[in-house]
Amino acid sequence: MTGVLVPSGVAKLNYRVSWDELPEDFPLPDDPVESTAQPLLAAALRESLELVGFLTPDKLVASNLGICATVNKKYVVKAPDWLYVANVLPPDPQQTSRRSYTPRTQGDIPAIVMEFLSETEGGEYSARPHYPYGKLWFYERILEVPIYVIFEPEEGTLEVRQLVNGVYQMQTADDRDRYWLAPLNLYLGIWQGTKADRDGYWLRFWDENGNLLLWGAEQIEQERQRTEQERQRAEQERQRAEQLAAYLRSQGLDPDNLPQS
Repeated sequence: MTGVLVPSGVAKLNYRVSWDELPEDFPLPDDPVESTAQPLLAAALRESLELVGFLTPDKLVASNLGICATVNKKYVVKAPDWLYVANVLPPDPQQTSRRSYTPRTQGDIPAIVMEFLSETEGGEYSARPHYPYGKLWFYERILEVPIYVIFEPEEGTLEVRQLVNGVYQMQTADDRDRYWLAPLNLYLGIWQGTKADRDGYWLRFWDENGNLLLWGAEQIEQERQRTEQERQRAEQERQRAEQLAAYLRSQGLDPDNLPQS
């Protein structure tokens, strides 16, 4: 990829991009998690996809996994809080997990990346066009990720950008304040409530019919309620049968020895 669009007022830049896997001894960023909410948010999104059988072996959903590109002969690594890749090659069988992910070499470009804001500035809006590059610039101009999501979990604000002609355009939510994510064939929106001892705003998925993708605890509670409703129906039927039998006995009839019709 040579030559990229740049914002007005920025001189034309030429990038020489290659897709080289990181050397085994390359030091990956080891920054501390900026907020205890971030891993919970990422895990909750993965859980809802996993429970509906969406996460097949050819797909990759990860959090804080370094996405790599070599730009002008320098390795560039960014680790979004959540990412989705529609088609990946199997990892090296000698590795138990991925250290990083190099698009085009190990699979597709990520279809969606998400960043969860915290009080610490993390460069999520940075359009720095020079090494080591801002996150927004890297996702938009170098990786060309189709959808970039920024979520502020404390205030519950959500921004969805979609790549149009090489530039991100802010998307507008529908009348239910949800955004259609075509790569997942799902809606994304904000839900307020409690999970894992965290009470606040969460990102949730809904299917094309508007059904919320449930978490495991919600599925268990739903099944418990269904079982309880069935138990109550059975109890009501038993009580009706007993009332009918008592009435028949009051009329001198034996409910256990009625003539067959």
